[in-house]
Parts: sequence; structure tokens; C-alpha cells
Amino acid sequence: MTRETTIAPSLTLLALAISAFAIGSTEFISVGVMPLIIKAFGISLSTAGLTVSMYAAGVMIGAPLLTTITAKIERKKLIMMIMMIFIFGNFVTAVAPTFQVLLAGRVIAALAHGLFMTVATVIAASVVPMDKRASAIATMFTGLTVATVTGVPLGTFIGDHASWRMSFVTIVIIGIIGLIADILLVPKELPMPAPTRRGSLVRIFRQPAILMSLLLTAIGYGASFPVYTFLTTILNKQGWDTSLVVILLIVYGVAVAIGNTLGGRLADTHTLRALFMMFFTLMIIMIAMLFMLNNHVMGLLLIILMGLLAFMNVPGLQLYTMQATEKYLPADVQMSSALNISAFNIGIMIGSSAGGQIATHAGLMITPIGGVVMALLALILVFGLMRLEKISALRR
Repeated sequence: MTRETTIAPSLTLLALAISAFAIGSTEFISVGVMPLIIKAFGISLSTAGLTVSMYAAGVMIGAPLLTTITAKIERKKLIMMIMMIFIFGNFVTAVAPTFQVLLAGRVIAALAHGLFMTVATVIAASVVPMDKRASAIATMFTGLTVATVTGVPLGTFIGDHASWRMSFVTIVIIGIIGLIADILLVPKELPMPAPTRRGSLVRIFRQPAILMSLLLTAIGYGASFPVYTFLTTILNKQGWDTSLVVILLIVYGVAVAIGNTLGGRLADTHTLRALFMMFFTLMIIMIAMLFMLNNHVMGLLLIILMGLLAFMNVPGLQLYTMQATEKYLPADVQMSSALNISAFNIGIMIGSSAGGQIATHAGLMITPIGGVVMALLALILVFGLMRLEKISALRR
């Protein structure tokens, strides 16, 4: 892709980040208001977890499918359409009379989410020099991390002082602001992606390095979600007052934002090596949680450390998949990017579902075991990709 526009890349990245903030806020807001949703509809903890896992499923299905369907739509027009669908989905969620309608609204918003992140990631990587692409992706994903810093706690605060419905009304308002930002700051001259050739899915799944990178994204990114999905409930069980939970969620979000920024810088060079250290550290933290998550202070400290690692891997995972596709199947980068967005959400779905099952059958404070297993599997996949790179280098 080439860029033919006079608008500064920083402004384009800003517009994408604002929209990503709106989308990130709705992705995780149900974590903050989950106790209120449980009370409102009289459902179990594991059923309420569907607000996270079904959203992830919508992104997973929507990203590659809608990327193919919308490939010929002009990029700015497409982003505006995406934001309108996103706003509608959250409105349905806000007024939902039943839990089933609430889930339907979540899925509608999720379809918009998957397509937006696919398009925005490729644009972000295309407007900067090659050696700055991970940082550009991290900048675009800053919207998601800022949503974790302010969106989830804000939703929790509004839910506690008004209602969970008002939390989603707030997301509708933020979505409208994101739409306005896209209208003003995204240029009309954005380049179109190369046409997707028939059989791209088959080619991608037959290429070992790309397939392993997609599996790594799903397993590695999802490793924090067995715990994160039920974070508000865990903090309450640790003994923290409800009024303090909002502040603690902000602290957690700050850790996430710092980790995402560091992750972008670390992944610009030696991507796989950086990912290996991230997953190894996350696994150690999860193991410590199995023994100390119940502790009032140490449990909280471990949660904050988990936040530091939770999104640190995102820029590297997205960049490595794009690098592998550019190396082996350069004509399929757009589809590969879409599949990687799906993989992120497969990870959320696996992690949150595993956490729900563990919480139901073994106890809420045992959920880190799911993270330990997923982080270990991620380490094995990173090691396998390192081996593939060495073999490829020897054959040249």
C-alpha cells in the first residue's frame, strides 16, 4: 500500500486511536458492570461471562468475513459505516429488555469492532517507515489501552451511581465522538488494499509460520483473560470496597497503557525474543497468583503486574503476523491481518470461557491456572517460530 495524502500520519493515527478508544471501551465494559448485569437478569457468573466471550466470537467471525465483503469500499467511507454499526449495537445493548437481546447488541458491536481493527491496523502500519510499524500499531492500539485506563472504570462508576444501561449509553456517546473524529481527521485519499486473491485462506493456513503466528496470537493474548474477565468480582472478594474498585481499575489500566507502549518499542526489533520474555514473565505472575491472589495487598500487586503484561504483547503479535505474511504470502497481508484480529478475540473467548468454567467448578481464585497453561503454550509456539526462522535462514 502507498500513501497519497497531505494529512500528517500523526493525525490519521490520532483519529484511529479515538475510534479504537470507543471500541475498546465497549469490549471490556461488561467486565466492570458484570455484577450489575448478573443482578439485573438473575443469571450466573459463567452466563454473564458470555458478554465477553460472545463479543469475542463476533469479532472472530466478523473480521475475516467482512474484510472480504467490504474490500472494494473506500477506506474512509468504510470506517464511517463501521462506527455507525458500532453505535447501533451499543444502543441495542443499552435498551435490551432481556439478556438475549443484550447479547445480540454485543454481537452487532463486535462485528464492527473486528472490521475496524483490521482496516485500522493496516493503515497504521502503512503511514510510517518500516522500522516504526510496531510503534505505529501501538499508537493506534493506544485507544484500546486508554479505554482500559478510563473506559472500564468510568463504566463501573456510572453503573454504580446510575445504572449499567447508562454505562452503554455513555459508550454510544463516545462512539459518536469517534465517528466525528473519523470524518474530520481521516483523509479521503487513503489507499485501497490490494485485491484479495481467491484461495487466500487456504494459502495462509497451509503456511506453517503464518499459521503458528495466528495460534500464538490467540493463545498468548488470551492468557490474561481467565483472570481479567472476572477482575471486578475478584477485587471485591479480596476485600476492596466497591468505591475503591473504580480507582483500582484505573491503576490497572495505567499499567496496561504503560505495558502497551513498552511492548511497541520492544517489538520494533527482535520481535520473537521480546514476545518470549513477555509470556515467560506473565506465566510466572500467574503461578504466583495461584498462591497469593486471595491476599489483600499481594493479590492486588500481582493483578497490576498482570496488567503491565496483558497488552504488552499486542503490537508484537500483530507485527509478527504481518511480517511473516509479507515474507511468504505478500498478496495476502490484508486477510492475514483480519485473521490475526480474529485470533486476538479467539484468545479472549478461550480465556474468558476457561475462566468461567474454572470459577464455576473450582473457585474464582483458581482462575489463574488457565493463564498459566495458555502462557506456557505461547512460549512453546514462540520457540517453534524461532526454530522455523533459523531453518529458513540456513536454507538461504
